[in-house]
Amino acid sequence: MIEEKIIQIKKEISNNKLIIVSKYRTNEEIMLAYNIGHRDFGENRVQELIKKYNELPKDIRWHMIGHLQKNKVKHIIPFIYLIHSVDSTKLLSVINEKSIEHNKKTNCLIQVKIAKEETKFGFTQEMAYNLLNSKYTEYYPNVNICGLMGMATATNQNYQIENEFDNLYKIYSKYPKLNTLCMGMSQDYKIAIEKKSNMIRIGTYIFA
Repeated sequence: MIEEKIIQIKKEISNNKLIIVSKYRTNEEIMLAYNIGHRDFGENRVQELIKKYNELPKDIRWHMIGHLQKNKVKHIIPFIYLIHSVDSTKLLSVINEKSIEHNKKTNCLIQVKIAKEETKFGFTQEMAYNLLNSKYTEYYPNVNICGLMGMATATNQNYQIENEFDNLYKIYSKYPKLNTLCMGMSQDYKIAIEKKSNMIRIGTYIFA
């Protein structure tokens, strides 16, 4: 059943990148997806991410999708494929510092707060513009800012979700050096695709 859902989702999202959200899922469930060729998985807690990295095949591309505390960055830099949740310049500085220590360039997405909910993290749209218009490649030489990520408000009002995704796309479209626009989850990925997202994160729909 899990395998069938993954195949169906991949057909729906076409060439968009699928990140399977594996938080709270067992290694056995993850391996069902792995065994049909899927390699990109997202976790939102550092401790669980490290545990799964140690226990599962090493060719898995791990994505940190949850709020990342600065004091935990050092634990994931050696193996992380992409950090989705860079929500401040302070965090960006720590990622750069730890990446220098490991002699690597870490892929990151800038999280932009597009939702109305107070519980959501991220750069304001003005702060995102300020960063992207700066000499950030000089300030953070060991960070590869490859795109933007945003989460829409949890609502049944599609027009609100559409507006929030539109706002993120407007920022993304101004910077041709960026190649990843990550928006859309189980409940709103179809809207996200219409709004030109090219990276979708789905967990609940696949594993429910």
